[in-house]
Amino acid sequence: MDIQTGTIQIGRGKAARRAYGIDEIALVPGQRTLDPSLADTRWQIGNIEREIPIIASAMDGVMDVKMAVLLSQMGALGVINLEGIQTRYEDPEPILDQITEVDKTAFVPLMQKLYAQPVQPALIARRIQEIKQQGGIAAVSATPAGAAKYGETVAEAGADLFFIQATVVSTAHLSPESVMPLDLAEFCRTMPMPVVLGNCVGYEVTLNLMKAGAAAVLVGIGPGAACTSRGVLGVGIPQATAVADCAAARDDYYRETGSYIPVIADGGLITGGDICKCIACGADGVMIGSPFARAAEAPGRGFHWGMATPSPVLPRGTRIRVGTTGSLEQILRGPAQLDDGTHNLLGALKTSMGTLGAKDIREMQQVEVIIAPSLLTEGKVYQKAQQLGMGK
Repeated sequence: MDIQTGTIQIGRGKAARRAYGIDEIALVPGQRTLDPSLADTRWQIGNIEREIPIIASAMDGVMDVKMAVLLSQMGALGVINLEGIQTRYEDPEPILDQITEVDKTAFVPLMQKLYAQPVQPALIARRIQEIKQQGGIAAVSATPAGAAKYGETVAEAGADLFFIQATVVSTAHLSPESVMPLDLAEFCRTMPMPVVLGNCVGYEVTLNLMKAGAAAVLVGIGPGAACTSRGVLGVGIPQATAVADCAAARDDYYRETGSYIPVIADGGLITGGDICKCIACGADGVMIGSPFARAAEAPGRGFHWGMATPSPVLPRGTRIRVGTTGSLEQILRGPAQLDDGTHNLLGALKTSMGTLGAKDIREMQQVEVIIAPSLLTEGKVYQKAQQLGMGK
């Protein structure tokens, strides 16, 4: 390994940089601690401030109108998928029943059939209005193609945040001559609400998305619990390294422009400890799916599936059974009913910040991080043998 560059020689013609996942790192306590009640977890996207730096991902097993409203009331945020079940069917309940009841061998063909139903612009407007009428924050998500098609509908309906999401998003996308790619900079400039862009995993791409007008940038390719992109495409960077690289771009952009653009770690985070470590790597907030899919209020009935699963050409997701472990309130704010770090995510963050002496998110981003591949296994032989706590 070259110590100066951090590269490893794979073979004579190819060198590689070592990257780290969240499970491989640990956070180091400093010289001070503070009471968890003093930890300030507030953050901001555009002009929207939230107490909890956690966003529920735009997946059909996670998000519907009810979840969006509940998360808003609890100080967090949830995002509705504009190209999912909620906008294709006036009554999504029977469709969700089919998805959760089908045998795993027939799952992908069923999904391809159900998602062939066209998106209805009227339902997009209705879902946004239903959230806002109940006092919720209406955050919506679409692919770049969906954003180009439904952007005007979303703007007229008065959405509060627009997430443009794809497996990989860049400002340098090449398309066939017959296809006009979405101009991200123009879209950000003309939409009346903040636009979040993603996903990416690199410094330069993050910098370019911020220059294009992103209100925040989503980081993560393939780490999600139901995502199979890494296996299907072989693409991705482990989250600890990806977040640190993209956060470096955010900090450089801030120094150059005075504009602070949040970085959101998206995918691969299950426990409170995962969230804490992502923020310590530089994230301002996180987007999670499977932890919220386990809520009693989630539309997935204890199942979780990826956004790319219904692809008619190359599905890059699967359906996993996550079970139902408690209410949304227990998962987000406690009290915890489980011993594995998946309940009271806000409490875990505040307690970790107190242990590390971090008064706010910015200070949490500065704590010392070490490489610790044995962090989750050291001394845990009984938990593993009995499938308790960290051994589950």
